[in-house]
Amino acid sequence: MNPPRSEIAALMRSDWGRLLSVLICDLRDFDLAEDCLSEAFSRALIHWDKGLPRNPQGWLIQTARRRAIDRIRHIKTRDAKLPDLTLLLDQDAEGMVHDIPDERLRLIFTACHPALDEKSRIALTLRTLCGLTTGEIARAFLDKEATMGQRLSRAKTKISAAGIPYKVPEPEDWEDRLQSVLSVIYLIFNEGYSASSGDAQIRHDLCEEAIFLARQLDNLRPNVPEIMGLLALMLLGHARSPARLGTDGASIPLSDQDRSLWSKKLSVEGINIIQSALRLGRPGPFQLQAAISAIHTEAPSFADTNWTEITLIYTRLMEIAPSKVVELNRAVAISFAASPEHGFRALPQDMDHYQSYHAARADILRRMDCTDDAHTAYDRAIEMTINTADRQFLIARKTSL
Repeated sequence: MNPPRSEIAALMRSDWGRLLSVLICDLRDFDLAEDCLSEAFSRALIHWDKGLPRNPQGWLIQTARRRAIDRIRHIKTRDAKLPDLTLLLDQDAEGMVHDIPDERLRLIFTACHPALDEKSRIALTLRTLCGLTTGEIARAFLDKEATMGQRLSRAKTKISAAGIPYKVPEPEDWEDRLQSVLSVIYLIFNEGYSASSGDAQIRHDLCEEAIFLARQLDNLRPNVPEIMGLLALMLLGHARSPARLGTDGASIPLSDQDRSLWSKKLSVEGINIIQSALRLGRPGPFQLQAAISAIHTEAPSFADTNWTEITLIYTRLMEIAPSKVVELNRAVAISFAASPEHGFRALPQDMDHYQSYHAARADILRRMDCTDDAHTAYDRAIEMTINTADRQFLIARKTSL
């Protein structure tokens, strides 16, 4: 019988972050933990030829720990690693792991320590917690893969050299770390919501991983408005997943989605959470984005959407968290609230490197009946689109011209 490759691949996608966080907690070494877990999965392909064992996660943890024991024993500077080796030997003597603790929050706060620059915090967490490849992370940041690889390596080295503690910070230290953690979780969700590459437009595992982490944060620190705002934003976005792909696999824009397919359960939960957050009277970027998403969710149709209110919220968002992306989204809102011509004039400058800019510009030009310019903009957007479903949608839109 062939090894259950698809089952092992699914296990790797769903449990990588949880298993790696346990190993990093034991070893205090990102690279060693990642190498040993990767080897455990490789060995699973050989040893699980008759199917998955009764406790696959426990098998993988035990195998990875034993590989770590072998690696540590062969390190010349053995004394420096002796405490880790003693711990691992004790754990191995206890046998198969049955109750695997969830150490992911400890991992995410370690990766988001202020000693690291913000870009490295986000990249390291995406790599270790979710198992995104260096290439996927590089595309999320519009970086070269080699450059991102160097950044990840430096971040791991700095954590080890600085003795950064592997723990969830005390409440008084949360403010320094919370924004980076929220940004990390949102990037994880965005990679799942619109995968940067491949045939799968939606990676539900990453969306659910991000929502799980936000729930954990909300449980640890209830009634923090921005945590609530992020959770609401992701719930409202994920609620639309069933309507976002057509039978041909192409993306379906918000304007054409069958709203009866949206998850009512997630929609109601997201709206309730953002309403509670806004009542606390400390609106932040995630809360404002969630409020915009709630307006879309509550509108009976795309035509009935309150675009004027959405434009006002984007204007407020530009005041507290200005960015080219927010400016672009505001221009799109203006194009519906006022006219495509008004929206076109509001488009930001210097975004030629940003795929969504060309896609939005093409759509506005299409609605302005500027067919030739729309063709050019669609060509540029298609050229920059890696995901198959998004490319199919853009090609169809261009063809419809």
